[in-house]
Amino acid sequence: MTAKDKLPPMVPSTAAQSFTARESWRIFGIMAEFVEGTERLKPIRPAVSIFGSARTKPDHPYYEKTERIARLISDAGFSVISGGGPGIMEAANKGAYFGKSPSVGLNIQLPMEQQANPYQDISQTFQHFFARKFMFVKFAVAYVVMPGGFGTLDELLEAMTLIQTGKSRKIPVILVESAFWNGLLDWFKTTLVSEGMIHPDDMNLIQVIDEPEKVVDAIFNHYQTRGFLPLPEEHELMLNL
Repeated sequence: MTAKDKLPPMVPSTAAQSFTARESWRIFGIMAEFVEGTERLKPIRPAVSIFGSARTKPDHPYYEKTERIARLISDAGFSVISGGGPGIMEAANKGAYFGKSPSVGLNIQLPMEQQANPYQDISQTFQHFFARKFMFVKFAVAYVVMPGGFGTLDELLEAMTLIQTGKSRKIPVILVESAFWNGLLDWFKTTLVSEGMIHPDDMNLIQVIDEPEKVVDAIFNHYQTRGFLPLPEEHELMLNL
């Protein structure tokens, strides 16, 4: 039996045909989002992407520490990229906004609409998560990951997967607040490594640092023998993300 025999005959309705046509045209909107985002963000290099929960309140220690880290990173000469929303994202933008380098918000349109925070020198809005995630990776020389939920974990694992598989250049991936992350890291070691799902060396893709000043030091240490811009071979990697 061939694949053609297994597939049912397609008799699309008028509504289905209309939907298919709309779906095809939607591709141009996605392309435009990539082009517009890439052109808009070209001047911000070097930049550091900071992730964390949208639910963290301004009086929470995580918020205050994120603001401090972002200010130090900004004053050190890096643009700071966040998701543009409230919580940790706002703290990252706020710290950078009052620093020496640009504060960048990559906002996302959601069914329950995310409110953009006011601390953005450059604000870019996306309809599609994958286009937005591409920008986080493409323009970042480091990832700083604060405590967060599913979205934060998604960004963290996306970065680790791209680096592990050689689809992206190796950049510092720094987790802040060891007490928050230790359970996950222990599971990585006791389950993923022990069962052969990842290589033990993959754990070296992550650093855990709690002190804001040491976060900045770790970024500079990574690049002390090279520049921040992608090397020629890394540039090719970024073109094929």
